[in-house]
Amino acid sequence: MMFVDALQTIWRNSGFSAITWQQCVMIGIAFVLIYLAIVKKFEPLLLLTIAFGVLLANLPLAGLMNEPPAGSDEPGGLLYYLYLGVKKGIYPSLIFLGIGAMTDFGPLIARPSGLFLGAAAQLGIFSAFLIALALGFTPQEAASIGIIGGADGPTAIFLTTRLAPELLPAIAIAAYSYMALIPMIQPPLMRLLTTKKEREVKMEQLREVTKLERICFPIAVTVFCILLLPSVAPLIGMLMLGNLFRESGVVERLSETAQNALINIVTIFLGVTVGATARADRFLSPDTLKIIALGLIAFAFSTVGGLLFGKIMYWLSGGKINPLIGSAGVSAVPMAARVSQIEGQKANPSNYLLMHAMGPNVAGVIGSAVAAGILLALFG
Repeated sequence: MMFVDALQTIWRNSGFSAITWQQCVMIGIAFVLIYLAIVKKFEPLLLLTIAFGVLLANLPLAGLMNEPPAGSDEPGGLLYYLYLGVKKGIYPSLIFLGIGAMTDFGPLIARPSGLFLGAAAQLGIFSAFLIALALGFTPQEAASIGIIGGADGPTAIFLTTRLAPELLPAIAIAAYSYMALIPMIQPPLMRLLTTKKEREVKMEQLREVTKLERICFPIAVTVFCILLLPSVAPLIGMLMLGNLFRESGVVERLSETAQNALINIVTIFLGVTVGATARADRFLSPDTLKIIALGLIAFAFSTVGGLLFGKIMYWLSGGKINPLIGSAGVSAVPMAARVSQIEGQKANPSNYLLMHAMGPNVAGVIGSAVAAGILLALFG
């Protein structure tokens, strides 16, 4: 009898007795994301950590995201404390520090017109913002949804934690999922909006960028952008500090740390805790489905905006600029540039667009941060 009582006690205290069908659905979603990360290799560094965070948050009674009880010395869950780095905007800024240290702004400096492609590729942000407003979302919520179109996970998290923190799970997962799915989403749009002749265009080699230009660029961008939009200082400041580490040539240890150890550690904390916010009771709602659909619209419009402006530059240059590099104006570095390279080579095997596409690609990083700053200034 004691043995039976013991089994019953274990069962009552186990998650098996408390699990709901909604949690089962979320666990199934986590399994799909893990599959995409491991088998399909879709942005695995982030998708795998986010997926495991979703899994952990929806295993009942684990309490990993529980807040500490008010007036009690009992601690909260492990992920609750790690999540404070997301809530306070620390992790997105540190991710930008690492991105800056890994990014070569040389192609953008060599061809500054890439800034226009990066700006054009923010079309999806404002398109999705207007559609979200029409669907009944508040301006703050609509701004947070629209930023998905920038294809920049850290920026989406940074803006959403300030404007609509209750939407963070859906927005973060949508942003990172669409970033991971770039190789599936962009090519059909690229082939639809460009002709074979345009895709075949071979571009001239970029000029050599001097060390002085490389050092002055992050300083100048920091001063201009932060004077224009002070609210974007955490993102732009850290992005350009990381790039100055890289280009100065005098702090190799700091640059190496930012590119590797630091960004890897922060990626783990950011991914797992963002995933852990996707609890079944919050995530499975009609608004979540709307956000995911609007995120796809935003991403598609951003790609279209970059491609259309690329076609304008093709025409203005007399056919010297391949419009495919316009699709790289979204902020997903360097995946979007790689997709431009792959599509260009399909049309012309001797085509090498990667470095040309990197200019708009890194411009997109700056562009999405500036767009977030504008939205924060208007609605924050």
